Amino acid sequence: MVSLEKVQPAAQQEAGSDHALWHGGKTDEAQLKKLLEDHNRWTGSKRARELLDNWAEARGKFVKVFPLEYKRALGEMAARKLATAAPAKAASKPVGEKAAKASA
Repeated sequence: MVSLEKVQPAAQQEAGSDHALWHGGKTDEAQLKKLLEDHNRWTGSKRARELLDNWAEARGKFVKVFPLEYKRALGEMAARKLATAAPAKAASKPVGEKAAKASA
């Protein structure tokens, strides 16, 4: 029902994974770090501050729990987006071509 994955450094995730499967279009590291920063700001959490201060080490202690159904849905949404964008791209012509036909 879920996959358990490492939270990779952003550069590694950007180089090696399908962007369509990213939640909110952000890397896992960026999302996790933002959550910790917000938690620290709102609560003054000492633990959040410790994690942020030692981020390279702390990141490795987190595990991404990725529901397989959600992963599938993200893939399907990306495929639909590509399918609807492809016909629109094919139908559009360069501006110069339209102007030439209109003046003929």
